[in-house]
Amino acid sequence: MSLYLDSAFSDDARRAFNTGLVKGITTNPSLLAQTRRLAVDVIGELCDSSTGIVFYQLSETDRAARKSEAIKMAGIRPGRVGLKIPCTYENLSLAAELIGMGYIVGMAAIFNTPQVYLACQASAQYILPYVNRSTRLLGDGIDLVHQMRGVIDAERSYTQIIAASIKTREEAISTLLAGAHHLTLPIRLIESMGDHRLSEQAIEEFRLAATQQ
Repeated sequence: MSLYLDSAFSDDARRAFNTGLVKGITTNPSLLAQTRRLAVDVIGELCDSSTGIVFYQLSETDRAARKSEAIKMAGIRPGRVGLKIPCTYENLSLAAELIGMGYIVGMAAIFNTPQVYLACQASAQYILPYVNRSTRLLGDGIDLVHQMRGVIDAERSYTQIIAASIKTREEAISTLLAGAHHLTLPIRLIESMGDHRLSEQAIEEFRLAATQQ
């Protein structure tokens, strides 16, 4: 189980990777737009500010343009840039082609188990379901992750789940217990997961005990 940072800001990347807890980074068009910078510059800087895979999501409007976009963005740092591809039948074919060319691919915006089955057939290294969004739109995003993991295991596939769109610490852990291989979380949620009021209370009690010796 690995932890990814969900952000397009290099300051977040440095904060996260300085802890030694985070494996990679996921971005999306909305996050990249918040930086008000060119995506090619942001992805390059994120690679420099981190270790592991930095995911970029394809957004061109036709297959040929998406393939060119994929090759261009993956070429920023060969072997370091993963390609997030929104899951459609056409894009699954593109994913299979890009995987055959040696690129790292994760199928994003994936909302049901038939899509997972086809992602496995395409040999996608990752799928990225939106947990909280699936709960809001479909009813139970955590159970959906459980079903997706069931398909992957039944296929004996190497495809792994990086669960995204997670809003709380409790949702994060429930998603892992449902079968997600990895999580991608915003920096503030990552930082909040290491603290608990009882931990702080215990620390203070031990400090007071030490001063009385």
